[in-house]
Amino acid sequence: MAADDLFREKAEQSYDASSIQVLEDMEHVRLRPGMYIGGTDDRALHHMVAEIVDNSMDEAVAGHANWIEVELNADFSVTVRDNGRGIPIDPHPKDPSKSALEIIFCTLNAGGKFNGDNYETSGGLHGVGSSVVNALSDHVRVEVARNRELFAMEFSRGIPQGSLQKLGPTQNRRGTSVTFHPDAEIFGAAARFKAKRLYDMSKSKAYLFSGVEIRWKCDPSCLGKDDTTPTSDSFHFPNGLADYLAERLEGSSTYSERPFAGHVNFAEKFGAGEVGNVDWAINWTPARDAFTQSYCNTVPTPEGGTHEAGFWAAVLKGIKAYGELVGNKKATQINRDDVMGGGCALVSVFIREPKFVGQTKDRLATVEAQKLVENSVRDHFDNWLAADTKAAGAILDYMVLKAEERMRRRAEKETQRKSATKKLRLPGKLVDCTNKDRSGTELFIVEGDSAGGSGKGARDRKTQALLPLKGKILNVLGAASGKLTSNQEISDLCESLGVGMGTRFNIEDLRYEKIIIMTDADVDGAHIAALLMTFFFTQMRPLVDGGHLYLACPPLFKLTQGAKTVYVLDEAERDRLLAKGLGGRGKIDVSRFKGLGEMNAIDLKETTMNPKTRQLIRVSVDDDEPGETSDLVERLMGKKPELRFEYIQQNAQFVEELDL
Repeated sequence: MAADDLFREKAEQSYDASSIQVLEDMEHVRLRPGMYIGGTDDRALHHMVAEIVDNSMDEAVAGHANWIEVELNADFSVTVRDNGRGIPIDPHPKDPSKSALEIIFCTLNAGGKFNGDNYETSGGLHGVGSSVVNALSDHVRVEVARNRELFAMEFSRGIPQGSLQKLGPTQNRRGTSVTFHPDAEIFGAAARFKAKRLYDMSKSKAYLFSGVEIRWKCDPSCLGKDDTTPTSDSFHFPNGLADYLAERLEGSSTYSERPFAGHVNFAEKFGAGEVGNVDWAINWTPARDAFTQSYCNTVPTPEGGTHEAGFWAAVLKGIKAYGELVGNKKATQINRDDVMGGGCALVSVFIREPKFVGQTKDRLATVEAQKLVENSVRDHFDNWLAADTKAAGAILDYMVLKAEERMRRRAEKETQRKSATKKLRLPGKLVDCTNKDRSGTELFIVEGDSAGGSGKGARDRKTQALLPLKGKILNVLGAASGKLTSNQEISDLCESLGVGMGTRFNIEDLRYEKIIIMTDADVDGAHIAALLMTFFFTQMRPLVDGGHLYLACPPLFKLTQGAKTVYVLDEAERDRLLAKGLGGRGKIDVSRFKGLGEMNAIDLKETTMNPKTRQLIRVSVDDDEPGETSDLVERLMGKKPELRFEYIQQNAQFVEELDL
């Protein structure tokens, strides 16, 4: 029997009821949470709250609710309430045995936002937000007030704990209330929602839509010793993003007394066929680092996308046109990097049926959004510049200065690259790429000459460089400055990167766009990676904050069954596939990679170095808890062993498995 026929026969034997499909959905979410919320870390944990809040925001934006309440309860569960229409509770047409509420919370790709009939614009479009939160929570309670009647239903790990209950009449209540507690089996026993993070998220949502009031509540027992987060608050901002930017830049000097801020309704500007709008606020300041925060349908898009591209295109074209108008010939040299440098921008777009990259919606991919935003912002920016020539002149001069500095550094960098290449053509040292421009280039830091040899055969010569290090580098935390500068491995690393350490570090001198730590998938490899991350965190922090540092994810196992080959990152995945099978014929052969140096170049390229097939982990610092990160680095990597011992004592109870 062919493999496809065998698979089909087994499927027919095991899938004999519609409820099995629901279980399959929920089990898949629990098995692969990274596909739906980006992982199981702190960011993913808090993303669950955003998924539920976004549903309430959609009701508010559609005009059906004017307040939303976010409450952190004493047991670290979260309740999100609104006064919208309430989730439908009537039987679903395709499965009358279940209510629409049950379908929404237990079935992937089920929701009321796949067309424009219920919501012209919405943040939840994939139909998975509520069901994913349900699958990853050990307890969920949903209450719905519709037509002066109150209904409730409870779930656990995606499974209904009884049918929909009618609780009786309710005269002064309408809308939906969702209470959920994250499952320790997924996120770990120590996982807790952070009050400050939820407070800031609630506040930012209120900035994005001036028509909604967001109410915050927090049980005092959820606050840490030094946590000053209010236990109750209310947010309503009539000026939207302009108010948000004013708060972010409070106390900072700016090139313009008033920000460039505005709102455009697409239907009013382009005709009734276009649905949605764009809001923005931006100012330039020499007093702080630049930032861009963008949103689509109130959902944060930290990786930007087409709406950001349209906004910056409008600003770039506008400032260059103004430069030409006033006769500044150097304005032609200005590019997007110069415009963004020193610019603090907020961009929020509402569009119908947006296309995101991934379920976590980190990047907007809707092509039409770029032109809609660009054409909306451009005229307003031209008028803003013309209305305040003093501010416009100061901003133009600043951007010209940035352009001249950028061009000077590029010329120096090309000279440095040529000289550095000559200096480092030594065994076990830098194997450089051929690209002269930093854009798109990557430096892989590997352990040892053997790994360097495999990487050399697997790399893309044009964009990928290799720097093998011998053994474990110096633990820089607490080391004397003289010891740092005299250490050969650190010296080679700094020279390869083209930058200095500490106060001498300048991000503009960085010779590669991505720095990728690629170590063996074992304890020693993890230790080397930790030492390198400590080095970058303490000596080159802007490199980390700028999103340039990554960890490679080499496989630990290679599973082969007939002609089918699968690479596996860990033992748990290996055991699951051994039990399930690969879909090939015969016995499954298991090979363990002892190190990168023992991997064939083909395997290393396919699994770890090829941008199309590899996985990378971006190293970042939690913006909400920068002090916590510094403290943790000091405790684990510092010179005081008693701090490490204390940390181990405090956290040993959470360790489920040891690899000794």
